Amino acid sequence: MHFTPFMHPARHGTLRRNATAVAVSTLLLCTSAGQADAAGSASSGSRSVAADAVNAYVYGYPLVLTQATRRLSTNVIRPDAATNRAPVNQFVTAKNVPGPEFKTVVSPNVDTLYSSAWLDLKAEPVVLHVPNTHGRYYLMPILSAWTDVIASPGKRTTGTTAGDFAITGPGWRGSLPAGVKEIKSSTNTAWIIGRTQLNGPADLPAVRALADRYTLKPLSAYGRAYTPPPGRIDRSVPTTPPADRVARMDAPTFFSHLASAMAANPPSPADARMVATLKRLGISPGKPFDINAKGAATAQALHQAVSAGQQKIQKAVSGLGKDVNGWRFALDLGRYGTDYPRRAATAWQGLGANLPQDAVYPVTFTDSRGRQLTGAHRYTIHFPPGHTPPANAFWSLTMYDQQGFLVPNALGRYALGHTAKPELNSDGSLDIHVQHEPPAAGERANWLPAPAGSFNLMLRMYWPQQSVLNGTWSPPPVITTSGSAGSGELARTGSADNDGLEYLAAGAALCLIAGSALVLATRRPTL
Repeated sequence: MHFTPFMHPARHGTLRRNATAVAVSTLLLCTSAGQADAAGSASSGSRSVAADAVNAYVYGYPLVLTQATRRLSTNVIRPDAATNRAPVNQFVTAKNVPGPEFKTVVSPNVDTLYSSAWLDLKAEPVVLHVPNTHGRYYLMPILSAWTDVIASPGKRTTGTTAGDFAITGPGWRGSLPAGVKEIKSSTNTAWIIGRTQLNGPADLPAVRALADRYTLKPLSAYGRAYTPPPGRIDRSVPTTPPADRVARMDAPTFFSHLASAMAANPPSPADARMVATLKRLGISPGKPFDINAKGAATAQALHQAVSAGQQKIQKAVSGLGKDVNGWRFALDLGRYGTDYPRRAATAWQGLGANLPQDAVYPVTFTDSRGRQLTGAHRYTIHFPPGHTPPANAFWSLTMYDQQGFLVPNALGRYALGHTAKPELNSDGSLDIHVQHEPPAAGERANWLPAPAGSFNLMLRMYWPQQSVLNGTWSPPPVITTSGSAGSGELARTGSADNDGLEYLAAGAALCLIAGSALVLATRRPTL
């Protein structure tokens, strides 16, 4: 696992200056178009091919990454909770609630238990069965191979009674048994990232027992006993984290994978213009890719598109979401239409983003004055009466240290809001105290213990209310109430002493803001 190489502000300024220069040059070329000679036309054509190649890389990145992740995630004989892997069309569910000793992923989730499954719908539909959860919140978002959320069965959309859902592939035509609801997938690869409400460690046995009743079976086996077949180990599948593997692919490898993956996972009809662009570059669904087929100029553009495409995606990462009161979050993930840079940037930083209607995860690294949060200070987060986080399911505020791990403390308390419920003030307002040293006895119910060093906070809201989605509610700022520190500790975001913090916050927030999930493909993996 490694952290995304976020853009340095100075480099960002250089890119802006370069973009301006390109725009000016383009304008001059257009002005003198009537006098352009054949060489000028060739140069313009080369630039067009280069731009097409970069756009093709950005467009295809989520699909190539998804397929690499699927191959590694399903390359096991049986479900393995330790590695979060399971054979195709089988669930794997986490065993335990993470604590400070848990170092597999950063920003682990202590509110829900995860159940994940990769589906292959080419042969026939797969039926998802969910038991009656008796009011317990759960969600089963189903993602296409292009990373769009196809549907999200769960308490928000389908209630908590038992249900059966047939996930069908793009080429399937047929009838379903009575009582089975169809969820049409636009791709033959689909990914379920289930989450079930967990009310603290004592609730773990009940949640695991419930998760064991989430089942998958082929449609042909519906209504009868079914034992999933064992998986098969493919020794040729690299064990390299998929994000690293894709980043290291050269152009022939990357675009070959893209062409192959599109055969079973067709582009959307809305992608017709991009599909035409791919065809001009020699990239067609299911057909062998030859980088030299369209000539030397196109081959050169495709070779250069790998690094240029990655730079374009990384630049898009810093533009995702918005900053409100020092918190960063996004309300437009999970479905992307033809906004390919936004889709690629989301996959680059955290594969598997939720719809905002299901979960929103604001994150902050700084106080109200833009200064890095640190255990050298005491902080208060004040929610006015009636303005606690508006979530239809539940909310939580979780503490993470500078590395993104849970913070050991005498209370064994890693979050407030859901399992550790804070106490309201007499007027209905709420004050959460964030600090390293214990507060006064009367404030300890609302104390979120912090490490001695730098830290960040994440506010998770499951099934957020409309006021969150339309922007009329925002998390309040983190107010410094005491403490003193040197200029380095109080450096503002973007200052000379803290050049990279703004981009780190923007990028690290991405896999948090909308509940991005699984770990094998993320630059900054998070649950």
